[in-house]
Amino acid sequence: MSATTETSTRPPRRRLSNTARNTIAGWGFSLPYLLVFLVFMAGPIFAALWFSFTDFELVNLVAPFSAPWAGFDNYVQAVQDPEVRKAAWNTAVFVVVGVPLSVFAGLMAAVLIENGISRLQSVFRVGYYLPVITSIIAIAVIWRFMLNPDIGLVNRTLALVGIDGPSWLNDPSTALPSIIVMAIWRNLGQSMIIFLAGLKGVPGVLYEASRVDGATFWQRFRWITLPQLRPVTLFALVITSIGYLQVFEEPFVMTQGGPLDSTVTIAMVIYEQGFNFFHLGYASAIAYMLFLFIAVLAFVQFKVLGQDD
Repeated sequence: MSATTETSTRPPRRRLSNTARNTIAGWGFSLPYLLVFLVFMAGPIFAALWFSFTDFELVNLVAPFSAPWAGFDNYVQAVQDPEVRKAAWNTAVFVVVGVPLSVFAGLMAAVLIENGISRLQSVFRVGYYLPVITSIIAIAVIWRFMLNPDIGLVNRTLALVGIDGPSWLNDPSTALPSIIVMAIWRNLGQSMIIFLAGLKGVPGVLYEASRVDGATFWQRFRWITLPQLRPVTLFALVITSIGYLQVFEEPFVMTQGGPLDSTVTIAMVIYEQGFNFFHLGYASAIAYMLFLFIAVLAFVQFKVLGQDD
């Protein structure tokens, strides 16, 4: 009798709700990625932040916490370093000139493919996007040969019309513009794909109504297409700016930062200080300064082009 009473009075087992089970399952599936992220990404990111406030060098790899504390000295030195200033100026020119032209070229390619080509659209999309997925090292090597002053395709083509082409990559006045042109050609396909996706989302009824009202192609583009593509334009500008601020492979392969440091970039200085001179603390400080600038630029872009409340 007592056993029956104990059994009847025992509280029922609580079952997890569907939400709780789904949450546990989600964390379980995410755990491998989280571990990889913490070990191989978050760990190095916070370690680099620590290094940026120390004089961390190669000899400190055995005992990382033995590196002498430097405070903000690395950041002050980076601001005063002529090489960093030159690299910052070159990177700024690369971004200010290259980003708008790259995004604009991608927008024009998307509009022309969407409205001007009725057949073989996939062929043109693949053709424009192919340089984006091609190895940047291979592209840089090919462009270096194309811009060769003696046997390059560019100067040989100019010679056909009586123009003596310059030494594109050996002249400080033309080296950086040459790399910018190559970067625009390579990256416009990325912006084109983004804008093509955005154009698919523009309501067709807007264009139909504008045609009834007698709007021209330019008027439809100015007052319908561009406003509707505002979020897409913001996205394209942000990711293109982030990529251009970290430009490294193109000048590294084509010019090695020369001539006269006219194509050296912030990423190249970080590489040089960290992996050539092993000034890892100083390189970490420059890297975090670049990260801060990227964050500020993205914030400004979101404020200027973000959706109004």
